[in-house]
Amino acid sequence: MTATSPIIEATNLDKFYGDFHALKDVDLTVYQGQKMVICGPSGSGKSTLIRCFKRVGVA
Repeated sequence: MTATSPIIEATNLDKFYGDFHALKDVDLTVYQGQKMVICGPSGSGKSTLIRCFKRVGVA
């Protein structure tokens, strides 16, 4: 892995819970050494996004 290689990457990420569209077309790239803050109001999908990368509770 080089310093310019992404360690986390998502392109056009969508997540549904039944008919509810929790994440819509998310693009995210995080490189080694970067610090990332995910902030937003309650219900905006912060925890859902993190779970997609942790693979916890993702079907």
